[in-house]
Amino acid sequence: MAEAPRFVVREIELLERPVVLRLPFRFGVVTLTECPQAFVRARIEFGDGRSQWGAAAEMMAPKWFDKNLALSNEDNFGQLREVLAMARAAYLADPAPATAFGHFSRHYDSHLQAALGQGLNPLLANYGPALVDRAILDALCRSRGVSFYAAMQANLPGIGADRPEFARLDFDRFLAGLKPAATIEARHTVGMVDAITAADLASSVGDGLPETLEQVVQRYGHRYFKLKVGGKLQADVDRLAAIASVLDRLSQPYFASLDGNEQYPDASGIAELLAQMRATPALQRLNQSILFIEQPISRAHALEADLRCAGLDKPVIIDESDGELDTFVQARARGYVGVSSKTCKGVYKSVLNAARCVEWNAEAAGEVCFMSAEDLTTQAGLSVQQDLALVNLLGIGHVERNGHHYVNGMAAQSQAEQQAFLAAHPDLYEQSQGAVRLSIRDGRIALGSLAAPGFASAAMPDFSAMTAIAG
Repeated sequence: MAEAPRFVVREIELLERPVVLRLPFRFGVVTLTECPQAFVRARIEFGDGRSQWGAAAEMMAPKWFDKNLALSNEDNFGQLREVLAMARAAYLADPAPATAFGHFSRHYDSHLQAALGQGLNPLLANYGPALVDRAILDALCRSRGVSFYAAMQANLPGIGADRPEFARLDFDRFLAGLKPAATIEARHTVGMVDAITAADLASSVGDGLPETLEQVVQRYGHRYFKLKVGGKLQADVDRLAAIASVLDRLSQPYFASLDGNEQYPDASGIAELLAQMRATPALQRLNQSILFIEQPISRAHALEADLRCAGLDKPVIIDESDGELDTFVQARARGYVGVSSKTCKGVYKSVLNAARCVEWNAEAAGEVCFMSAEDLTTQAGLSVQQDLALVNLLGIGHVERNGHHYVNGMAAQSQAEQQAFLAAHPDLYEQSQGAVRLSIRDGRIALGSLAAPGFASAAMPDFSAMTAIAG
């Protein structure tokens, strides 16, 4: 591989704009109706004086990074703004040139410790660098006129020995072997207050878009689903039975994951749910469709007990517990076999965990460990495109994708911005019900246009219409 280019990070801008949901969404302990979306712009400069801007975007989801009920949604937004400002200050403080990965590696430990010193947990702390790193990667790709896929396959960021967690893996070889696909299955999330059929609707939004699970299946043709469970046995079983009454009508096979969102106190609680599912005739097909269970136990206790002693008959992955670079290693030692990829947790963490899965599975002479792709909040534009490109690069065949369901596409943005993204990515988006939105046909998302120069986007949002984040 050619030597990774080195550069200085000269400028970082932090911006945000509001996002209003067309449908309320409940996950874990919060029901969300609106939320800011953060944007980061970064300018890098090479030794010959050339410079390039890049950008990234991510929702500032409350009650996921920090589920402390004593904190309001506004408190959570403030935490996320704080870690963004801390990351900006850190990356701009050192003017020495480095590779893209070198900038990440240089600041990882000190930023994490600084955040912990402010009472901010590792999952929350990493949100700031995750956006800055993506904006830097976007700038790097644009400076070379290459796609994110090509940049990563050539290891243009220089991922490797700068950090001990990465040092023992051959990233040049791993990355060169990655082969992105043309499409990906969209896994539809059914939230805790989502309507299953029309009978569940107290009132209708009436915007022509699906409002119930029944309508979603008819409109988009999904075969993959993510089902939220809330930690209350009978209520979970009853809701799963209602969901199964819709999914079981599908003539083709369907597949599902269960997401506990930390709502179970220990492994025995999720074991009881699985036993009840096996014993419920109406859940037989649904139970057979379950691919894995996502983070059922609170992160405070998730890694205390060995799941192999819990009698679970389904693979279990970590999500909210995945705070640090070595958390997946710790989780594997406790019987977890998977971990989620989310751009809000960091591109380099996802790449590291994917490489670990390949190594561990080779040692086991078979597939045991795996990565899933989870993130329902990604919005049309930079956010959804960068997340899709990352999981597609890593060879993950289906992804949780729900921003198009809970938010009315790009309806809140200017016509100029909407049409720019539609023109640049006509396979990914469609114009329908008065707005540009993610296009899902036969349950799949077309990804071909993500191979444009830059980090998966040939268009840019209107930064001039956004509000600056102070700090």
